[in-house]
Amino acid sequence: MVSFGQCWTLFPCLAAVASAVDVKLVTFDGTPSTSFKFVELNDPVMGGKSTGTWHVDEAGKFGVFDGEVVDVPSLKAPGFIKAAADGRFPDASAAAVSGELVLEVRSSTPEYGGFRVTLASGTMAPAYACAGGGSLPLSRGCYKASFQVPEGSDFVPVRIPLSSFSDKWSPATGEQTKTCAEEKDVCPTANTLAGIRRIEVWAEGARGKAHLEVRSISVHSGEQWRAGQPSRVPPSNNTCKSPIQANLRYNISSRTEPTVPVPVDPSETLAEAVCCDARTKVFAEPQYLYQAPDIALFSKLSGVTTFYDSSCGVPLFRAPVNRSMADFKADTDEHGWPSFRAAEVVSEHVTVDKDGFVYSSCGTHLGSFLPDSAGPRYCMDLACIAGNPASDGDAAAIAAVLVV
Repeated sequence: MVSFGQCWTLFPCLAAVASAVDVKLVTFDGTPSTSFKFVELNDPVMGGKSTGTWHVDEAGKFGVFDGEVVDVPSLKAPGFIKAAADGRFPDASAAAVSGELVLEVRSSTPEYGGFRVTLASGTMAPAYACAGGGSLPLSRGCYKASFQVPEGSDFVPVRIPLSSFSDKWSPATGEQTKTCAEEKDVCPTANTLAGIRRIEVWAEGARGKAHLEVRSISVHSGEQWRAGQPSRVPPSNNTCKSPIQANLRYNISSRTEPTVPVPVDPSETLAEAVCCDARTKVFAEPQYLYQAPDIALFSKLSGVTTFYDSSCGVPLFRAPVNRSMADFKADTDEHGWPSFRAAEVVSEHVTVDKDGFVYSSCGTHLGSFLPDSAGPRYCMDLACIAGNPASDGDAAAIAAVLVV
């Protein structure tokens, strides 16, 4: 049993609160259950000229994917290279579909914009499915997602929410033709994670040199907090008292890049950068983010909705209150960020500082206080109010830590 009153830092306490499932799918350290042979394939379509290689660095115990993507001459569009491994990969269904695929990687070409990864499951012909992307008959079952690798010489975990994968994508570009948010039928399921038969890493759809070193590939459960793992925000700049949750509502976790106009750690997610990094205090998430097709906030709301802290899960706002959903939406559309009125604020968890910046009781920067002719108005970043509610036990644990 953990005595939370004796915890002197928040993260170890939360590690005891939330249990994690971490299933290794691929390693290069000789472990029999996770060792698979990857084979590199160059674009064979219509005289494609992209070339690449794959080898394993035996001393460093990591795979090396290297090459260059160039235009297919007859198409005048970028081709692809990829490295693929077939086999019976460990059952990862216990990690749940709300989790993440975690790539432990580094790259000397972090600027390259065409890195992708695929998982094939539930198909009798994995290679065929991963060539067709659901566009050919019987080619469903190869789930693809894109990712970016931060700059740096160290291996870092790149986390891709499983909700970012789809088995409907264009074999010409690699871009998804249907997203998991748009069509649940394209999303990976627990059965998908139980029967993975092929894993591929790609450089696709973007011209340029691509170099990727892979130490491991795993599936990590979508527990409320990344238990035992520190935030990617440097401690000296981190205002949040707990890490951003791994599976935020409204598909916010799919925003894995810190799209803010100031330098931050490139491995930070949008939520980490906007909600926790003090360097971005005067900046917000992109205006009208809530209208993005894969987020579509108001299409997912019905009746009074509670919005929770993206870090610690405490309730922050309930809306609409004393007005209609149409009024709530109009207020939000007028400003470009979710906008709440005084009656909708959970006051014990929401404060406004002297400069008009709004914070939660957990230190999360939520947005700005911008009153208008109608009265007090709280204009919030959806990325910071898209959390899942803390359970009673978790809430008690957080409260105990915060008062130490």
